[in-house]
Amino acid sequence: MKLEVDTKNITRRDFVRAVSNAAALAALPASKAIAVGVQTTTKAPGRIDPITLVNPELRPPLQAFLNLSLPKMEGELTPALLATLRKMDFGQKLRLQQPSVTERWVPGRGGAPDVRVFVINSKPGERRPAILHTHGGGYFLGAAASDVPDLQVLAKTLDCLIVTVDYRLAPETRFPGSLEDNYAALKWLYANAQELGADRSKFALAGESAGGGHAAMLAIAARDRGEVPVMFQSLVYPMLDDRTGSTRQPPAHIGTYLWTREYNRAGWSALLGKSPGGPDAPAGAVPSRADNLAGLAPAWIGVGSLDLFVDEDVEYARRLINAGVSTELLVTPGAYHGFDLLAPDASVSKQFKLARYNSLAQAFGVKQIESSPAPNR
Repeated sequence: MKLEVDTKNITRRDFVRAVSNAAALAALPASKAIAVGVQTTTKAPGRIDPITLVNPELRPPLQAFLNLSLPKMEGELTPALLATLRKMDFGQKLRLQQPSVTERWVPGRGGAPDVRVFVINSKPGERRPAILHTHGGGYFLGAAASDVPDLQVLAKTLDCLIVTVDYRLAPETRFPGSLEDNYAALKWLYANAQELGADRSKFALAGESAGGGHAAMLAIAARDRGEVPVMFQSLVYPMLDDRTGSTRQPPAHIGTYLWTREYNRAGWSALLGKSPGGPDAPAGAVPSRADNLAGLAPAWIGVGSLDLFVDEDVEYARRLINAGVSTELLVTPGAYHGFDLLAPDASVSKQFKLARYNSLAQAFGVKQIESSPAPNR
């Protein structure tokens, strides 16, 4: 059945932003339980209460979020729920006047539709580092335009070019459709490097959450196809393993907030077109299932200790290291999924952002920055 939905959709990043500038939400009655954003369970004797593990700086915005009524995931991702999620509007950050943003269309691969991209900080004729960015949203939500304001800050800070991809979403487009969209954008960036002002020897892949999963997927595909050299991966709490929350259950206090097991199963089901965690995931669809990680670009992986993805991200970092891939892993204590967006002014969020930016600066061979750039509000 074809789903008729609004493609101007909301990302998990948008869920987070909804409350970061809405102090009034903290006054909502606690009885307004949400459905997405918290895993509701009965506390058994001796069980850890996850809120006690949250960094104190990160608790107030989390509580405001938990008072926000949002749709509940029960079983499958139905067309009605998907339509509701994609129509939710929590507002957008305003774009900066500079650096420049241009909308372009990239030819799709193998007869696929053209792919929309946003080109940020293009300076024709120059040779600067470039980032191919993929947005988050659990593989079934999100839009590249949502991330443009934050990417402008990144592009300005590091004086680099960024291309962010509006890839096709699941479940309307199953794997490998989104991967091929992202690969088409990467090849287009490589072919048009001089026009855009990019250095072909300094291409990085970056993304957050499912966008981090897409970046990891794309790094593997780029290695295997051998057409475009990639020199770095910036993976922010990446969504890497379909077995998490399906056939592999993290401890009960992990993955309680913001992105739960239920939503994770729905996201992977949408992408793969089958129940996640089984033995027959399509080759190339699940980065954590790749047999060989040798020869991949160096990586930075950042995640919170309470994030649903912490185990899979730590394990992926371990496997990269064992495969001879230079890898930096940052696990932020007491941090849940998307904490840096929900609480951008918290010191741990600033440290996390600074570490991410400086890992890119080091990879690009440019000057390290001394303090975290102010968030774009």
